[in-house]
Amino acid sequence: MTATADRLFQGADWDFPTLQRIHDACDEIARSELGLDVYPNQIEVITAEQILDAYSSVGMPLFYKHWSFGKHFAFQEASYRKGLMGLAYEVVINSSPCISYLMEENTATMQTLVIAHAAFGHNHFFKNNYLFRQWTDADGILDYLEFAKGYVAQCEERHGRQAVEHTLDAAHALMSHGIDRYPGKKKLELRVEEKRAGQRRLHEESVFNDLWRTVPTRPAKSNAVLSVERRRTLLGLPQENILYFLEKSAPRLQPWQREILRIVRHIAQYFYPQSQTKVMNEGTATYVHYRIMNRLHEQGKISDGNFLEFLQSHTDVVFQPDFDDPRFSGFNPYALGFAMMQDIERIVTSPDDEDREWFREIAGSGDTMGVLRRVWANYRDESFITQFLSPRLMRRLRLFHLHDDPAETAGIRVDAIHDERGYRRVRRELARQYDVGFIDPNIEVVDVDLAGNRRLILRHTVVKGAQLNEVDAKRVLQHLADLWSYDVSLIEVDAADTILKEYILSPRGLAAAA
Repeated sequence: MTATADRLFQGADWDFPTLQRIHDACDEIARSELGLDVYPNQIEVITAEQILDAYSSVGMPLFYKHWSFGKHFAFQEASYRKGLMGLAYEVVINSSPCISYLMEENTATMQTLVIAHAAFGHNHFFKNNYLFRQWTDADGILDYLEFAKGYVAQCEERHGRQAVEHTLDAAHALMSHGIDRYPGKKKLELRVEEKRAGQRRLHEESVFNDLWRTVPTRPAKSNAVLSVERRRTLLGLPQENILYFLEKSAPRLQPWQREILRIVRHIAQYFYPQSQTKVMNEGTATYVHYRIMNRLHEQGKISDGNFLEFLQSHTDVVFQPDFDDPRFSGFNPYALGFAMMQDIERIVTSPDDEDREWFREIAGSGDTMGVLRRVWANYRDESFITQFLSPRLMRRLRLFHLHDDPAETAGIRVDAIHDERGYRRVRRELARQYDVGFIDPNIEVVDVDLAGNRRLILRHTVVKGAQLNEVDAKRVLQHLADLWSYDVSLIEVDAADTILKEYILSPRGLAAAA
């Protein structure tokens, strides 16, 4: 029997030396038994109000000021005070050092859980997953956010708060269309970007955009008009990164406005991997905290009572309501991710004949953590589900696929059941729900009428009839027109290039006034 003195803490109370002991115990298990590779950890304890503040600024410890953050804070604080929402036990930042913010209201057991979950589970995933390695700069993000905060504040002093606010409003509206979705460009180094910002401003203030020298100020002769190919080449079209295109080519933006677009674009790119790895990231962190907490209990470092407290919280986190439950709102990423991690462990250690047929490379290999570390490093949600969702787990979760298309049938058809063909169909359809190529609208800048009214032309290729919401489309396009400072046209087309709808918006003059 383990002596009480060997335990990390007694009861629910904790102090900072206790947190250090908890961290060190988790670190020993994470590195020596699980083989995790993490950034240096920085643990900070914050209040409930500070957690709400982190929510409002998308979880970042440093951010520029914007009215939308205050709006979100007020709404969430009111909901929290009325008991309509709970708070996360922690917030974790993808940076080096990896910063984990712990709620001061947590008990010692919950502090242990969140250190295992965030400081080691999320931390390992951030450092090793290929998307984060490819698209983010953990070493430079904190310095870059500090630069961004200071730069926006300087712009408010020089150009007025309203002008800066209008530019940020427009940039935020286009934030989801301000990312590069495909690899090939040089990895972003945010510290270098910060240093280059001043050099860019000096250069842009002294150089006129040569592209716009070709725009005639009076009716052009035929030989003065650029060919379509030449025009698109100069403009880098087609271009899916709309913020990048505006930053480089919008004719009337001021240098400071271009820098703000660049800041918002870099921050959007920083968050891009997180939207593609929600199931994997939370599944990894949940699996890691489960393994660490069980091991601490086995070692006698936490009591039976502490362990039961942990199990209660863990069970709440991985709870998945059934499809006919009023609380159902889709798949809980913690539940699905954790279930798949545990199922991979089962396939690796105790496979059956079905597992050996479906997962020949890993079934019975015996190296659970080696397989999981490779999975965590090399997949995103869509490919992870496509590759590793097993028939046994589909049966346990009672997954099936319904087809509901009024154009094809009057009712709902069960389109996939529990047979081999059905398993593959269910897995494919579930994976598609996490495929950014399927769920995000495919919108590109395709042309600009340089010789005429300078209208910017965008194209949305509709997938499976999913057209844009008209109200939202007009609101976002209005922001785009304001930044472009001329008319903007968005054409929606289907796979056969048939025009389904066209939106045309004119600027309100905000960019020009700024």
